[in-house]
Amino acid sequence: MRAKFIIHALIVATFIGVTAPAQAAASLRNETQLKLALRASPPCCVIDARSDAQRQSRAIAEALVYREGIRIDPVAAVVVVADDDARALSVAEKIAAAHPGKTVFAVEGGVDAWESVVSAISAEPPGGRAVQFVIPKNTCEQGPALQQLRTAPK
Repeated sequence: MRAKFIIHALIVATFIGVTAPAQAAASLRNETQLKLALRASPPCCVIDARSDAQRQSRAIAEALVYREGIRIDPVAAVVVVADDDARALSVAEKIAAAHPGKTVFAVEGGVDAWESVVSAISAEPPGGRAVQFVIPKNTCEQGPALQQLRTAPK
């Protein structure tokens, strides 16, 4: 019985060891995939792996300039923008290897695609944002609500 348990534990440990590096792999994502992936939680950092000339002509707000051995502490997804898709994926794979288990996305389409994603994520939702929302006391009771949520207008 004990031997069965040990064999089972070894199989599970081997499975975890084999699948863990696969989860840390970087992935090339297009605009639509990035919008969906980043809607719930925005990235912690954007890495700009473009050439100096491209960075100077079109800067990405709050992006970190990529260099070999860059040190980051990713607490959410990392996004890599480069001049071409192959370079973006290459840099994303290096970052994923340095930070196993963290989500790293390479932007397919470069800075144009990334700017489209940023504008879509920060845009107003369909119908606009709620200015006032009443939290009902109970749907079956009469009387005033216990709380009212009020947001300050922009």
